[in-house]
Amino acid sequence: MPNSPITTEKWYRQFWPWFLILLPGSVVIASVYTLVIAITHGDNLVRDDYYKDGLAINRYLEQDDIAQQMQLAATGKLAKGYIDVTLSGTDLPTYKHLVLNWQHPTDEDRDFQTVLLNNGANHYTGQVSDNVAGRWYLDLESFDNDKESGWRLKSEFDTELSQQFIMDDQDGHTETL
Repeated sequence: MPNSPITTEKWYRQFWPWFLILLPGSVVIASVYTLVIAITHGDNLVRDDYYKDGLAINRYLEQDDIAQQMQLAATGKLAKGYIDVTLSGTDLPTYKHLVLNWQHPTDEDRDFQTVLLNNGANHYTGQVSDNVAGRWYLDLESFDNDKESGWRLKSEFDTELSQQFIMDDQDGHTETL
């Protein structure tokens, strides 16, 4: 048998070394990409100051109790960039302003406040931005809420289901119309 010459190519011209380098290389690139995503988009559902929030819960419970003692209730309607809220209760003073806090369930960056102005007869109106579609947690309180006479009404509101809501803390019940 005649000896056949063996032709050897250099390693970088062959398929298998590049295939074996590509597998761990792609894992390294994917890991770096995942790390960049984790650093730039933090999880805002987890609060850094949870201890301070836990201490403040007593203040919120007192505000809820005051609203229950005053038998406060509010009905609201969202229409064309405006929100109308009617406040009712016993021994209800006339407030110049109310504050409606909009809290998005998953994106803290979308939270905002609406200042409601008194139009007479405990009817309040405020302007709302156009990006209120979806589900929100609402907190209604007086603009000059102090610790002794502060109250709070809360509700859950889904603009895709209805444009009206009721806030009623007499029995802890809230509903969307």
